[in-house]
Amino acid sequence: MGWGPSGAERAAGGWRSGAVWCRAGPVGRSAGSEYGAAVTELAQDAEFVAARAYPGARRPDRSRLVHSDGVGLSVVEWGDPGDPALLLAHGGFDFAGTYDEFAPLVAASGWRVVAWDQRGHGDSEHAALYTWDADVRDAVAVLDTLGPDPVPLVGHSKGAGIVMQLAEALPHRASMVVNLDGVPSRRPVPDIADHERTRLLADELAAWLDHRRLARTGQRKPDTIDGLARRRQRMNPRLSLDWLRYLVTVGARKDPDGWRWKIDSAMRFGGFGPWRPEWSIPRMAGLGVPFLGVIGLQPEEMGWGTKPRDVEGVLPAGAEFHALEDSGHFVHIEQPHHVAGLVTDFLGRHA
Repeated sequence: MGWGPSGAERAAGGWRSGAVWCRAGPVGRSAGSEYGAAVTELAQDAEFVAARAYPGARRPDRSRLVHSDGVGLSVVEWGDPGDPALLLAHGGFDFAGTYDEFAPLVAASGWRVVAWDQRGHGDSEHAALYTWDADVRDAVAVLDTLGPDPVPLVGHSKGAGIVMQLAEALPHRASMVVNLDGVPSRRPVPDIADHERTRLLADELAAWLDHRRLARTGQRKPDTIDGLARRRQRMNPRLSLDWLRYLVTVGARKDPDGWRWKIDSAMRFGGFGPWRPEWSIPRMAGLGVPFLGVIGLQPEEMGWGTKPRDVEGVLPAGAEFHALEDSGHFVHIEQPHHVAGLVTDFLGRHA
């Protein structure tokens, strides 16, 4: 494992694979000789330079590569390497870079914040198939690089579900858990007749196989930085275009025909494998470490829709819980200073 770029290299989206600098993209897909040209090209791209100048955001201080069952994971860190470590997991169809404003705020309180791009996302390698259990194993692989001592586990959305399962499976590795709008709901799903369920399952399997066949040769649609940002805003209307343009410079790559999100085209929403959020309820209730839950109450397409009444009686004993009236699903992006304050105060009281 090698430490990654800083300064100008980090601003251009570079990172390290072994001893070779690579252009931002799946691990090992580009030769190191291309890196200098990529830096020069992006430095001369006025749209990129303007989008990257988002106030308060800071690219990670270090980056490295961790292997998990043959898949290379891009791992990044903010903060002093001598500070106590904290593991941070992003949500589905996102990147470690979505924490570029939140993570530095937590690091400023004396934490070494460690995050990774999940397989198929960002600068991590693509895999043949994607499952929930594989994501959890990847989290363990990153956690193992931090030493044997228990550390705080923090996650947003899907990442929150991952760290809760990690804390249950390896309780000796978790000192506390912070769940950012990934708190499951126990609201029942309307039932349907058995014959209808069988038909829906067959339709879903057929659609998934068709998607996999097309994904073998397909690519994500290219666009400008502004175009990708506006497409993302249709799903996340509460996030500003300035932030989403910045996110494109972090989570997308520039190809000859335009910018593309660095997400495997084989992935689609709901493709986490055999897992449902409500399955996390008994896991959450049984956690034996300090627990902080933060949810946003404004409805969003990518949100979980959990309300305070939905989790009454299923939170761990002594849990701390905050419901933000004026926030949607991305609580750490909409209110980075407030949420970072809640998290660092909680960590400080339980460290």
